[in-house]
Amino acid sequence: MSRIAYVNGRYVRHAAAAVHIEDRGYQFADGVYEVCEVRDGALIDEARHLTRLKRSLKELSIREPMDEKALKIVLRETVRRNRVRDGIVYIQITRGVSRRDHYFPPDSVRPALVVTSRSADRAKAEAGAAAGVKVISTPENRWPRVDIKSVALLPNVLAKQMAKDAGAKEAWYVDASGHVTEGGSTNAWIVTKDGVLVTRPAESGILRGVTRATVIDMAEKLQMRVQERAFTIAEAKAAKEAFITAATALVTPVIAIDGEPVGDGAPGPVALALRRRFHEFAERADG
Repeated sequence: MSRIAYVNGRYVRHAAAAVHIEDRGYQFADGVYEVCEVRDGALIDEARHLTRLKRSLKELSIREPMDEKALKIVLRETVRRNRVRDGIVYIQITRGVSRRDHYFPPDSVRPALVVTSRSADRAKAEAGAAAGVKVISTPENRWPRVDIKSVALLPNVLAKQMAKDAGAKEAWYVDASGHVTEGGSTNAWIVTKDGVLVTRPAESGILRGVTRATVIDMAEKLQMRVQERAFTIAEAKAAKEAFITAATALVTPVIAIDGEPVGDGAPGPVALALRRRFHEFAERADG
């Protein structure tokens, strides 16, 4: 079956989907995006994703291309047309198509909207989580507004490729003070020897991860201790466990950092339990 994409008001074959060469997302990375998990045909944590999308748009002074009700219809129709039961739906909004100029285009230029959806192998993802992943550390080199989910991801691309070349799955950024900020596409966590879940505060320096927020809610409801504070790579290496969170990773155990094992070098029980129970606590938005 051919994949289908929504591009500026039309559902088109994925292979034929295209945007104008002067789309500001292409010219300037002048746009934002969201990725929402699809599980058993339902959108997971949709409300939180759409809230964050609106915030990103507001921070960049980009108008919403349509109201939320209409956008939800587009998301579900794109998922339906691609027959996705388990996978993702991707939303990208740019400032639109206009003659290349650093200044914002006139108000007559409409924001551009692209939505795609694709299936994922749930069994393969579970097997990967059961094995755990390795991460490396790299100096923080991104712009300060990483709280905006911008399509300007070149530093992230380079960090992820560096991790891949090193036989790892993710790279954790380390700021000038020696503290971990987040991963190239995930939020970073550790579990201390005392069983406390630690993740960096989301006020600045990291993206306010949707899956991160759901994990915090879940942990608190399960009466697990959570601290939002900075931690170093050295503390992470000495931790009982470590893991990463994201809509595409859920909760995935980290078994090594910079080639050194975390804990006993195997996925830890806390991370595995959080992953196993995640969808009991996440919002499920059916069609």
